[in-house]
Amino acid sequence: MSINRRQALTQIIGISTAAAGATLLGTSAFAATDADGNYRLELGEKLKYAPLDAMATAKLAYETGGGCMHQVFHAIVTMLAASDSADASKFATIPTALAGYGWAGVVGQGTLCGNLNAAGMLINILDDINGQNSSIIGASFRYYETEDLPLSSAEFVAGIGSTDEKSLEVGATSIANSPLCHSSISNWSAASGKEFALKGERCKRLSASMAYYIVELLNRAYAGEDISLLAIAKPSTEAQACQSCHGVSSTMGSAASVKTDMECTTCHTGHFN
Repeated sequence: MSINRRQALTQIIGISTAAAGATLLGTSAFAATDADGNYRLELGEKLKYAPLDAMATAKLAYETGGGCMHQVFHAIVTMLAASDSADASKFATIPTALAGYGWAGVVGQGTLCGNLNAAGMLINILDDINGQNSSIIGASFRYYETEDLPLSSAEFVAGIGSTDEKSLEVGATSIANSPLCHSSISNWSAASGKEFALKGERCKRLSASMAYYIVELLNRAYAGEDISLLAIAKPSTEAQACQSCHGVSSTMGSAASVKTDMECTTCHTGHFN
């Protein structure tokens, strides 16, 4: 039996489509495994957390190069890869070098600090720890925003492997008053009298400080503490007041709808000043 050109093309397309479908079925059966049988983290997949040593993680962050986001993300993922987590071997496959873009507020743009970018990137792939992951992210952001950093106690400085001599390079601690790298370093510069170019030791210690705090929060949530009840997990009183008019699902009069928990008055003067 002979077939014309159109019939031949129809059969070829049908065969190709069936083959493609078989390939897709075959791949999906392996879930997060590539064609060679190697594990790869899939979008939406969550990995199990296990408690870590906060100081050891902070020390690793301090010793790691590649900028603040890489320091924090690499340190925590590396510690989880060596932990008692049921997914330790999966953590070991994560290419932490991908976090290298976050230095100085995303490749030098001064926007979201890499420490917080790392917190979001990490916690987003963790299996929800007693329903606390969202609160852990909130607490991490508010801590960065409101705490006098980097941590500078003698115990912490020794714990991360730094020295009193290096403390002279930091000059002074400061409060960022914002999750933005720009605000954080500008306020440190004003407090210390040092230029941005001299931020090296200060930012290494800041990454160590944030790695320490993030792990502490994760450990506390894992132990059953309700992080959402902590004041540090919520926006400031001033920010909450702004949200009462500039809401997500409703607003007051012609007020713009806003979705943010960061400090408002860092950039906005408000209506009654």
